[in-house]
Amino acid sequence: MQTGLYVTLSSQIALEKRLNTIADNVANTSTVGFRATGVKFQDVVTGTDDKALSFVSSGDSYLSTAAGPLRQTGNPFDFAIRGEAWFGIETPAGTVMTRDGRFTVTENGELVTIEGYPVLDAGGAPIQLDPRNGAPSASADGSLRQGDNLVGALGLFAFDPGTDFVRFGNSGIVSQGPPEPVVDRMDAGVAQGFVEESNVNPMLEITRLIMVQRAFENGAALLRDTESSYDDAIKTLGSK
Repeated sequence: MQTGLYVTLSSQIALEKRLNTIADNVANTSTVGFRATGVKFQDVVTGTDDKALSFVSSGDSYLSTAAGPLRQTGNPFDFAIRGEAWFGIETPAGTVMTRDGRFTVTENGELVTIEGYPVLDAGGAPIQLDPRNGAPSASADGSLRQGDNLVGALGLFAFDPGTDFVRFGNSGIVSQGPPEPVVDRMDAGVAQGFVEESNVNPMLEITRLIMVQRAFENGAALLRDTESSYDDAIKTLGSK
């Protein structure tokens, strides 16, 4: 098979992966705390000198670090993070990092996500409130008070999702190792009564989707033309 087919095929595999990530981003433009997925591609070179061939890698996924805009809700159980940090929640998949701070409290006083997963403090323990004392007030560092009593603190964690990370739910990322608590940092804090919207720019993503889809269709047409040329050559040579 002509090496050009391999080169085009590697491009199609990479474009398909990019199409999938862009489509996922567009589908989550309204998801609270969602961070968009990008893909990094690299040249893979085989051979040397005039026989060198350049293929495109299948790509490594990465998470956008751009913060989404904050939306005020007025709900005392809604929290948004200012700066680069994450909330920690306890799930069947282990510790999950999320920027979705829409929380609530159970009848037993446990602070949980809207899906019912316990919210963790900086030590990795579930946060327990007094259900009789109403909603807590949160300081900028995440400290929680009910009345004059300090009852806990929202855990803020530094977290590197790495490449080809695993999502959990709509906006969570499964932690591959123990996250590092964020302490004594002026660039990270909590805003009560706010939520962070998705950081996806829908118009930009749709434009990218159209461009990648056209490139994929052009590659598919090139593969069909090359295959047709091979068929014609085989028929011609076979008849002699």
